[in-house]
Amino acid sequence: ISRAPIREALADLVRSGLLEYRPQIGNFVASLSSQEIIDSYVARGVLEGFAVAQGIENFTDDDLRRLEDMAHKMESFAHAGKRKALIDIGQEFHEELFCHCTNAQVVLFTEQLSLKLHLLFYKHWARVYTPEEIKERHLAIIEVIRQNDSVKIEMMIREHYINTGRKIVQQEGQEN
Repeated sequence: ISRAPIREALADLVRSGLLEYRPQIGNFVASLSSQEIIDSYVARGVLEGFAVAQGIENFTDDDLRRLEDMAHKMESFAHAGKRKALIDIGQEFHEELFCHCTNAQVVLFTEQLSLKLHLLFYKHWARVYTPEEIKERHLAIIEVIRQNDSVKIEMMIREHYINTGRKIVQQEGQEN
């Protein structure tokens, strides 16, 4: 592989906030402050909450069954300690939520925050939520989608992310 794609990939990681570039020195894994973590989770909650509210009428019964299956798989993967599988199915779950939005910019911005948040959750999930809590939090989202209540789902998803951001900040603080 040539250097150009590697430089591009590193520049993308810098733009996403996962790496820091120091001129004449190189790239380093970014250290996020508590405020940056909270801000990232709040932004993702606002974006995804809006996206789901905007596309709530586009969910089918098959979509909801698939989401329920994913929520149960999350619990199973969490019990088994399968971090990568848990993060992957969680990402799939949330992508299914916001992919029903018809605003392409909102979807793009939501996707851009995904990697940073998934890395933080990967690091802390076992101390943030029990496997049962993971499942129940996601089943509750599905239930509100079934009610077709766009205001309630937007607020619920915002809180979903804000609560997780706060818990991760607590875990980060305990490690330092």
